[in-house]
Amino acid sequence: MALLFIHMSLCAIIGLLARYNLYMHWTDRTRQVKIVLIAMALCIAVVSLVVSHKLASDLKVQEHSRMAVWAEAMRSLNKADDNTDLNLVLKVLNDNNTIPVIVLNRHGQVSDFRNLTLHVSSRADSMACVKALGHELLAQHRNIRIFLDSRHHDYIDVCYEDSLMLKRLSWFPYVQLGVVLLFVAIAIFALLMAKKAEQNKVWVGLSKETAHQLGTPISSLMAWIEVLREEYPDDSLIPEMNKDVKRLQLIADRFSKIGSFPEPVPSNLEEVLNHVADYMDRRTSKSVEIKKQFPQNDIIVNLNASLFEWVIENLCKNAVDAMGGGPGRIILHVEETENKVVVEVSDTGKGIRKKDIGNVFRPGFTTKKRGWGLGLSLAKRIVEEYHGGKIFVKSSDSMKGTTFRIELKKT
Repeated sequence: MALLFIHMSLCAIIGLLARYNLYMHWTDRTRQVKIVLIAMALCIAVVSLVVSHKLASDLKVQEHSRMAVWAEAMRSLNKADDNTDLNLVLKVLNDNNTIPVIVLNRHGQVSDFRNLTLHVSSRADSMACVKALGHELLAQHRNIRIFLDSRHHDYIDVCYEDSLMLKRLSWFPYVQLGVVLLFVAIAIFALLMAKKAEQNKVWVGLSKETAHQLGTPISSLMAWIEVLREEYPDDSLIPEMNKDVKRLQLIADRFSKIGSFPEPVPSNLEEVLNHVADYMDRRTSKSVEIKKQFPQNDIIVNLNASLFEWVIENLCKNAVDAMGGGPGRIILHVEETENKVVVEVSDTGKGIRKKDIGNVFRPGFTTKKRGWGLGLSLAKRIVEEYHGGKIFVKSSDSMKGTTFRIELKKT
């Protein structure tokens, strides 16, 4: 009967994991859609930038042509006599009410200007400002030179700058691009928050359901062990079976705590790590040495001991897998700084490829032939969300192994 319960529970857990795997495929699909949307937004922004730039270029050419006509009107005005009809000339000159223009004589003095906004208090200051701006435009070759005599001795320079409309149109593509990029950033942030919330729901649901599915067969196994203990009190296998059942009970308890938000309590970090080291020492090959480097003083940290043990166990099991069944060493190193406690788990395994380091904590990512890619993502959730700490790959080398670093706040 107990075996039947275990079989049914394992089937249920496998089903949950399968659903989680389907969710991860859906998440990958969502990521692809997000990339496509971002690419489309960037394409729209680039096309808009190109079109706006083309419009600005066309308007600039048009303004240059208008200023050429305006300069010719100035030449006609300067060469006119008493019998010349100036109606058309004056109309051309007066119709320019958008393009800032400064007229300089051959001596560099201002003879006329219009459509300029000057923030000065006196006429002398305004004329000095106009003259400086005119010479600046002249240095930029923003001028049309009109000769007033046949010998080219007398001339005027019609200096002009872009109109306010052209300036705004020139800046508009960049403003538009900034707005599009801001919109894309907000959209990505919203998608990431929605994805994180969805992942949290999956984690909580999966954990609670797993704890529930394991609870019934564990209770049944505990009852059967009591029955066997009464019938075979001297059997040496029964205590070992009891240890395994308690281990299953601990796992179910951990899943139950992941499904909730357990409060960390002050715990002796050395005792927690010693418990993990003793367990791993019993469960791993004798060729794997587990070395502990702890400070002499006790370090008290706010922990949920059961969940934090799970994190260290997971890192140690990954270290054993990285050694490929061969000899090696796992080092549990603890150090204390002014405001944090550091735990490092190092191994002498084959290391992590550089291109995979950024993905090791991503749910569903695994390099193993048999694996769900949940261990390290679960460790990250426990350390960062439940304990307010950090976990990351400190270093990884194919010749030296990998070091994971956990940073916890001091109490």
